[in-house]
Amino acid sequence: MKAEATSALPYLRARSLECLLLGVRALRRRRPRASTRPIFTVDGGGVALTVDDGPDPRWTPALLDVLARHQVTATFFLIGARAAEHPRLARRIAEAGHAVGNHSAHHPQPFAALDRVRLRAEIGRAQEQIAEAVGRAPRLFRAPGGGWSRTVLGVAADHGLTAVDWTVNPSDWKEPGVPHIVRVLSRGGPGHVLLTHDGGGDRSQTVAALDVVIPRLRSRGLRFVPVEG
Repeated sequence: MKAEATSALPYLRARSLECLLLGVRALRRRRPRASTRPIFTVDGGGVALTVDDGPDPRWTPALLDVLARHQVTATFFLIGARAAEHPRLARRIAEAGHAVGNHSAHHPQPFAALDRVRLRAEIGRAQEQIAEAVGRAPRLFRAPGGGWSRTVLGVAADHGLTAVDWTVNPSDWKEPGVPHIVRVLSRGGPGHVLLTHDGGGDRSQTVAALDVVIPRLRSRGLRFVPVEG
């Protein structure tokens, strides 16, 4: 008996090691990308202009006109409920060649404090609303207020979304004045992601500031690129 037990040890050890490796591989397959950080920069030396909180029937068209005049492609993170309310405007953004991302269905804050069920509802519903308005589902996600957590990142990854943050924030939603917005956005450099807004309030300052900032950054050799999902 003892000899038989001893002879079986190598086999048992091999089986144990095989099971352990299979378990690790299974964990790796199931693990969401929740530990990854959001995108803060873009590749290729370009600068990415991102626009949150729209579409807005007054300020989005004004901003689109500025971008068209300067031939700039931006990335718009849309609120699902607003895209559902203004589907033609959401579609106009996409048809102009801009990238479109998910910014939740209703922009609740603090976003990272929501439980997983609510997060799934906010992100999933926005996917449906934006896809219905635009004709395709977003591939990018930005948390309202930059409210990131492992859970937020995991739920976004479950929906096949790439999380996108920012590197330059002029806090234009506070309406700090055109000179302030211009000054902060002008600090943008290669690889930076600029944050602006076209919804949620009076965005006349943002529209006016971008009309100044875009040629200023271009004069430094920067090119504007959309965020890639």
